[in-house]
Parts: sequence; C-alpha cells; structure tokens
Amino acid sequence: MEGGVDGTSEVEREANDTETENLRDRFRLSAIHIAEAEAKRNGMEVSEVVIACIADLAFKYTEQLAKDLELFTQHANRKSVNMEDVILSAHRNEHLCNLLRAFSNDLKAKDPQSERKRKKAAKKEDSANS
Repeated sequence: MEGGVDGTSEVEREANDTETENLRDRFRLSAIHIAEAEAKRNGMEVSEVVIACIADLAFKYTEQLAKDLELFTQHANRKSVNMEDVILSAHRNEHLCNLLRAFSNDLKAKDPQSERKRKKAAKKEDSANS
C-alpha cells in the first residue's frame, strides 16, 4: 500500500473516516436526545427536520471549535489546549465568554494548588527550553 500525500495509508484514512463518522453519529444522537428532552420539558413540539438541523449545526460548530482551539494552542507554542484557549474561542459570544470565565474561576478557587503546580512546571519547562 502506498502512502498518501500526508504520509497516511489508505487503510489509515479509511479507519479515520470511519471513526469520524461514528463520532458524528453519536454526537448527532446525543444532540437529538437533548433537543427532544428540552422540547418536552418546555411543553413544545419540534419537528424531526428541525431537530436534525440543530444536531448538524451543533456538530459543525464543534468541529470549528476544535480547529480554533488547535490553532490557538499552536500559536502559543503549546501541545495541549488550556482554559484560556477555550475562553478565547468564545470571544464573539459575550454571555458564553462570561460563563466560561466564571466556570474557570470556580475551578481555580476549588483547587488553587494545582494552578500553582502548573505554573511551577511551566517555569521549569521554560527554563529548560532556554
């Protein structure tokens, strides 16, 4: 088997495509379940077509969010996403941004030790890279 332009084999691409399809299907089913439950909770009826559109939009939004987070992380020369990346990704939605900041602050308040450990580890990593 020959490798593709990106160095992956046909089998690897097919496996990735299958995994992506499975994730998309699971995500859609979860979004449909949530939409139906919320409609029922609020005494509303929502057509199946609208619920399917909501599920598709949610998946597309999540795909774009993942791409944005990856770019923010790369731009900061890091290998993993952090909370600031997530907050930055919500900058167009002020309400969501405020909710994420509050959530982040609550997490930091509950576990102040882990934040100090991360900062110390980051300083050690920066020193080692210099």
